Amino acid sequence: MKQHDHSSMSPQGETFSHKQLADQTKMIVEHYNNLYWTHATNVLLGFFLMAAPFTFGYKSAAMTYSDLISGVLLIVFSLLSANPFRLWAPWASTMVGLWLLFAPLVFWSPDASAYITDSIAGIFAIGLSVLIPEMPGMMQMMMTMPSGPDTPPGWSYNPSTWLQRTPIIVLGWIGFFCSRYLTAYQLGYIHQAWDPFFSMGTEKVLTSSVSKSFPISDAGLGNLSYTIEALMGYMGMSNRWRTMPWMVSFFGILVIPLGVVSIVLITLQPVSVGHWCTICLVTAIAMVIMIPLTLDEVVAMIQFLSKRVKGGKPFWRTFWMGDTIKGGSKDVRTPLFTDSISKTLPAMGWGINLPWSLLLCTVVGLWWMFYPGNFDITGKVANYFTTLGALVVTFSIISMAEVGRALRLLNIIFALWLITVMDFMKYIPPFPLWNANITGVALIVLSIPTGKVKEKYGTFNRYIF
Repeated sequence: MKQHDHSSMSPQGETFSHKQLADQTKMIVEHYNNLYWTHATNVLLGFFLMAAPFTFGYKSAAMTYSDLISGVLLIVFSLLSANPFRLWAPWASTMVGLWLLFAPLVFWSPDASAYITDSIAGIFAIGLSVLIPEMPGMMQMMMTMPSGPDTPPGWSYNPSTWLQRTPIIVLGWIGFFCSRYLTAYQLGYIHQAWDPFFSMGTEKVLTSSVSKSFPISDAGLGNLSYTIEALMGYMGMSNRWRTMPWMVSFFGILVIPLGVVSIVLITLQPVSVGHWCTICLVTAIAMVIMIPLTLDEVVAMIQFLSKRVKGGKPFWRTFWMGDTIKGGSKDVRTPLFTDSISKTLPAMGWGINLPWSLLLCTVVGLWWMFYPGNFDITGKVANYFTTLGALVVTFSIISMAEVGRALRLLNIIFALWLITVMDFMKYIPPFPLWNANITGVALIVLSIPTGKVKEKYGTFNRYIF
């Protein structure tokens, strides 16, 4: 007679006995019992939202109804989240939090109190729903995922550690505070926008036809982006490159391609608007530094997904649920936060170095950007210098990430572009023509050396050249 097997199979193929499942369930419940306060606080936050329109005297009916409905939904979803196995409920609370961040922009809220209330409530709703409890990820790992490495196979460091994420989170909040100030001006809460270097530049940029062409505040949209980036930096554990591929993917999309577009749009303000904005440039600097800091974790995640799919694992299940992988190792290199600054500070920048050639490429790009305004160059000539200079600066800094080092070769294309345009354009003054040719050739030469590569990246090493 065939003996009944008292066991169950995980999606990854690992067999768990009923006792193991019971132990894991007990661990989840015990963990969750210590975190009821997060959902209880969200319930209180829901009542706060419902009271806010009457407490602060909202002038907008749309914002009043938005806060009332959001408050009710947050209370309901937070109460439903009391069951640790109702995984969708915390995410529903998170969706309410995202709407709260978006609502004042959609309705062009005339009330500063509504904007600040929804911003703070939205951030806390997201944090208290999924960031602090981290229940979905924790339950997934405990119930379905076998143990695995912290450091990716063939890598010399772990790109998902908290030390690696710390500068990204800090830069995200810098962008948040800068863009929130700009949003306050666009929504009419303040009547002057301070600019220490370009006089009325900030106000002229924020009230330009380009900004007004957006259906919502473009500064507010940037503020929303920085908020989500900063919050996503908190999410997951130090092995999220393999346990949460979906999150690393969305984070990478938000920071890298959208970040490049945002940087170029900001740096093209002299072309599109005719003015510079100091605070806008600060947000662009924060974003351009975030990109090389993010690139290595995205590469590790793509490597992981590629290997698992080639090994026969289903793509979408692995993408959403994560998995383990052979060949990695335990992270014994990363220092603790309590260690000395001499240890923790370098660990934040593993995977990035500053080759002299790329630093000089950045200088050339900055020269192209600021040359027209300082030497009375106007028209198409000025636009080409400014546009290509912004691209050179952006990709030179991104190439400082070792996994993105090959992107420096795009500078050769930008240099050839400028040289060709200037040589064939009619009625070019001698100085801009010689400037384009000399600095363009210099940029090509400076873009050839690879520079130092200190870390190891497994199979991706072949793409670093």
